Amino acid sequence: MDNLSTKSGFAALIGRPNVGKSTLVNHLTGQKIAITSRKPQTTRNKIQCIYTSEQGQIIFQDTPGIHIAKNKLGEYMVRSAEGALRDSDVAVWLVEPQSRISGGEKHIAGLLSKAGIPVILAVNKCDKVKKTELAEVFEAYKKIGHFDDMLAISAKHGINLSELVSAVFKYLPYGPMYFDEDTITDQPVRQIASEIIREKALRSLGEEIPHGIAVMIEKMRRRDKGGITDIDAVIVCERNSHKGIIIGKNGEMLKRIGSEARQDIERLVDGRVNLKLWVKVRSQWRDSELLLKNYGYDKSEL
Repeated sequence: MDNLSTKSGFAALIGRPNVGKSTLVNHLTGQKIAITSRKPQTTRNKIQCIYTSEQGQIIFQDTPGIHIAKNKLGEYMVRSAEGALRDSDVAVWLVEPQSRISGGEKHIAGLLSKAGIPVILAVNKCDKVKKTELAEVFEAYKKIGHFDDMLAISAKHGINLSELVSAVFKYLPYGPMYFDEDTITDQPVRQIASEIIREKALRSLGEEIPHGIAVMIEKMRRRDKGGITDIDAVIVCERNSHKGIIIGKNGEMLKRIGSEARQDIERLVDGRVNLKLWVKVRSQWRDSELLLKNYGYDKSEL
C-alpha cells in the first residue's frame, strides 16, 4: 500500500462495562479475539485488534469498561482504559440506546473532553429501539459533550459498521501500516486461550464468583507428532467455597468449562487440544500487586 494514499492509526474503544466493545472488535476482525459475556468487567486488559482494508489500517484498542474501582484490579482496569485515550488518534465512545444519562457516562464525557482527540459517539444496539428513540439519545448526549461524528450501530448484527470504520479513517493520519496485512491482534495465542477459559467460566458461573477469578496457562505445547496442543491451565479463585462451585458436583462444572473452552481453542490453533484444568485458591488476589502482576495485570506496563 502507498503510504501517501493510506491511513494508519489507533482508535480507543471507550465505554461503560458490558456495552458491546468486545463484540464490536470480534465482528470487525471476523474472529474471536476478545471474550464476551453478560457479566460486567469481562474485559480486563487493553486488547489491540487490527482492521486492514484498502483505506489503510485501524488498530482498535478494546478497553476495560470504565467504572468505580473497588480494588487494585479495578484500578488497573480503569488506568488501562484511560491510558488507551492517551495513545490514540481518535476515540469511539460506545453507549447504550438510552436518553437518560448516568453519572458514569458523564464521567466518561469529562475524560473525553480532556483527551484532546476527535470523538465518535456510537450508540450500540440500535436494533432494539425505534428511530424516534435514537434521536432522543443523540440529543441527550449532545448536551454533555462535543462529538465529531454520531452513529447508530449494532455490533452484534453488523449494522452500520462500515460507516463506523469510514468515520474512524476520517481522523487517522496518512502513513505506513503498523502491522502486516494478515495480522488481526497483538495478543499471543497463549493469552487468548487463557481468556477463552475465563469466558467459559464467566458464562457458566453465578454472579459473585466471576469477578474473583483469573486464569493462568502453566503449559502450552504442540506435540511434534499428531499436531495436538497440550494445555495445562489453572483457574484462580478467592475462597474455598468458590473452588467447590467451580469444580461442581463430581467435577461436572469444571468439565463443562473445559469442554466449551477446548472447542474454541481448537478453532484458534486450528488443531486438536488436550486441555487440563485445575482450581486454586488465592485469597484477595485482586488486591495483591504481586499476584496481579503474576496473572497478567502489570500496572508498570500501562
